[in-house]
This record gives sequence, structure tokens and C-alpha cells, in this order.
Amino acid sequence: MKETMQILLEARAAGKVLRRATTEQKNKALLEMADSLERHTADILEANALDVAEWSDNLGPVMTDRLELSKERIRGMADGVRAAAALPDPVGDITEERTLSSGLVLQCVRVPLGLVAMVYESRPNVTSDAAALLLKSGNACILRSGKEARRSSEAIVRALREGLHACGLPEALVSMPDDHSREAVNVIMTARGIVDLLIPRGGAGLIRACVDHASVPVVETGTGICHVYVDEDADMEMALSVIENAKCSRPSVCNAEEVLLVHRAAAPALLPALRERLTDARATRGLTPVELRLDPAALAFIPGTPAGENDFDTEFLDYILAVRVVDSLEEAIAHIEAHSTHHSDAILTRNPAHAELFASEVDSAAVYINASTRFTDGGEFGLGCEIGISTQRLHARGPMGLKEMTTYHYVLRGSGQTR
Repeated sequence: MKETMQILLEARAAGKVLRRATTEQKNKALLEMADSLERHTADILEANALDVAEWSDNLGPVMTDRLELSKERIRGMADGVRAAAALPDPVGDITEERTLSSGLVLQCVRVPLGLVAMVYESRPNVTSDAAALLLKSGNACILRSGKEARRSSEAIVRALREGLHACGLPEALVSMPDDHSREAVNVIMTARGIVDLLIPRGGAGLIRACVDHASVPVVETGTGICHVYVDEDADMEMALSVIENAKCSRPSVCNAEEVLLVHRAAAPALLPALRERLTDARATRGLTPVELRLDPAALAFIPGTPAGENDFDTEFLDYILAVRVVDSLEEAIAHIEAHSTHHSDAILTRNPAHAELFASEVDSAAVYINASTRFTDGGEFGLGCEIGISTQRLHARGPMGLKEMTTYHYVLRGSGQTR
């Protein structure tokens, strides 16, 4: 078993080789990696079955769905890698060019970040998505999967490295530590001068641990306490449709709705219809009903579970929705400011002035007017597959694609100027 530091050093050295690779070489490698994923479908499924067998009882059905792979999902992963090959290469783009008073010609040029480490939880597809985007943007990567997906992720990395080897690029460009201990993660988080960026992708606990203990730069991603606010003059049928999609289409992802805020004037009509649609009707159709956790004002309109002290600060990732009745748009905005993780928040309204006030006052990575929060996604934004959703303000915000995995430097061309 290699020491984690040795793996980091080999990956960093491989990154210097990749920095010299052309777009054509990177694209060829990505296509080989995609083909290798499909060739190794049986190996990946065998490893995944062991992960699911070990962890499904602990994870529950919703989170197990995130862990479980199928032939179709592996084909989708391979197609995601091919999609990265089809995207324009940001490396080398000149984003600014001008002549200075000294006569120097200044260019601002996009360059790779270097060695990017990702620490993530039980989603094996993140392994291939991250590797593809980081390779295309010229970066080497260290991928540290959660223990629930360890075997699956290792099998995926073996397949990706076989594709790299076939193209003559260093296999160390896509690396995973042999050591799965917390001590190994600490080595990654504190490898200043070796790891250029750390991206944690998972729950609030994982992200907070990385932010608190890392000495390398960190981009916070993913935690989504996403709100939908129904204004007093919202279209009720549209509101019900958007709420159902935001909560139920895939509750285990970070852009799913966790909190519903309803204007008091809309509550008498909306809340009974909401309970019928999300709870009673879904149960009748054999679907998982949504548990509504209601504040005292909402309980006055419909029965449900009284909201607990932490329910408006919880990323449920499940068929649970916290509901609060508010007296004004301003109160809704204040609640979001106090409880949101600044991921994705939405207003449903027919009042243009209310929509614009919400958009200007709610400081989240994605703000929606009359649409579901479920659109916060690299593919939906036209970025291809994503590294994650940044919920911070510096370097990158929202879905992080190829451009967000680069930085820039200045190239100045002169003819002997001195200062």
C-alpha cells in the first residue's frame, strides 16, 4: 500500500505532464476512459453490489438509490465523460488583451489549477464526472470516496486509468488513496504546496470538517437548504406543480426543496391542496408520501407533524418538507437570509415587483422566479457535468464546470522595456 503523500506527489508530477498536453490528446484520453468504463461494466457492478450489500441497511432507500449502479447508470457515466470531451477547452483562452502605457502587451490567459483533491460521499458517479472535468481542464486529481462507495469508486478509477494508459498519459492523473483512514484525509487537507484546491462534496458535516481543518484552499459545495416561497398572488396550480417537482423529483440531491414558505393570504387555498397532492394522493398511487413538518401557523390550516427546533435548518435529503406561514415577502426574505445555505431559492409570484425584490435581496448562488430549484445543475446550465455546486462567493459560485476549474495568469510581451 502506497503512502498517501507518495500518491499526492506522483499525481502532482503527472499534472505537469498533462499541462503540456494538447486539447486533442485530452479528448482522445477522455474517449478512451469512457470506452474503458463500459468495457468494465461487469467489474464495476460486482464491486457496487458489495457496497450496496454492506451499507443499504444503514443508508435507507433514498440514499441507497444514490449509491446503487446499473448498466444504464454506467452507460450514463461514460456518456458524461464523452460529453466532457465535446466541450470547448478553456485552457489557453485569452480573456483579456490590451497594450499598456509602457508598450507591454498584456494578456490574461486561462491555466489549470494544478492538483485538485475531492472528498465526497456515497455517489460513485462523482468519481467519473470529477475525473473527466478535471482532466479536460488540465488538472490532475486525487479522489477520496466515502466508505459506502469505496469498492465502486476504486473499480471506476481502475477503468479510467486503463483509458489513460492506452493514450500514453500518466495513470496518476486520476488517483485514489489506498489508505481510507481519517489520517489519510488529513494528509490531503494539509498538503500545502502540493494540493492546489480541495473540494468537499457531501453533507454539512463533511464540508464543515474540511473547512475547519484544511490548510489548503477549499471551495464549499453542495449543502442545500433550498427554499420555495409562495407569494400572496402566486398561481396556485403552478405553485403546486413546482413544489412537487422541487421536493419529489429526486429528494436526495442538493437542489431539492427542503423548506416551503407560504404567504398567509395564500395559505387557506394552498396548504390543503398541497397536503392532498404531496401526502394523500401520493400514498394512494403507491408513492412515498411527503411528511409535512408544520409551524404553528401552518398547523392551523392542515394537520401534520409539528416542526421541531431544527427542522428549518436541516437538509433532509428525504421525503420531508418543513412548512412555515409568513406575513409578507420581507418576512420570507428574512427567513431565507437566516436559514438558507445560499444554494438555490425560489419565489412563485405573478407580481413583477415582488419577483425583482426577491432576486435582488436573496443572496444565493441560484435564485429562481416561477421555477423549480431542481434546475441548479451543470448540465441544465449548459456547463456539461459538474464538479459540484459552490455555495460560497469567492473563485466560483453555483455549478462548477470546466471554466471554474481553471485560474489565470498574465503574460506580458515586450521589446526590452524596463521600469
